Amino acid sequence: MRCLVFLLFVALANARVYTRCEWARVLKNYGMDGYHGISLAEWVCLSQWESSYNTAAINHNTDGSTDYGIFQINSRWWCNNGRGRTSNACHINCSELLTDNVQVAIDCAKLIIMDSGISAWVAWRDHCKGHDLSPYLAGCGL
Repeated sequence: MRCLVFLLFVALANARVYTRCEWARVLKNYGMDGYHGISLAEWVCLSQWESSYNTAAINHNTDGSTDYGIFQINSRWWCNNGRGRTSNACHINCSELLTDNVQVAIDCAKLIIMDSGISAWVAWRDHCKGHDLSPYLAGCGL
């Protein structure tokens, strides 16, 4: 448990908060624009409502699980936080989602899309689905 707490502190020290356009460029560079039919604007919208583009975001849920990182990936299904039951479908420690190395978060998000689709994210359903998303890329030069 001490090791997990240490890793969490190290991860938080290496976290980053992106601007909207910075994050859009990162996502585009990682091939997320159009990934399984999900537009770049949808990814940016989802990230804004889930974490405000903060790789260190953590949210504790009422069911005892925790959401981690810029995509708020859940410990019950996708990562292992060392507490409680987990499917750990992404085969990662949750602390890996809290750093400025977003490759881990993006790879896990891709698995979530393949398994459950973008509707797995409540923020997308509540704030992005069926909305004009052009403001999320406006002024970014993409």
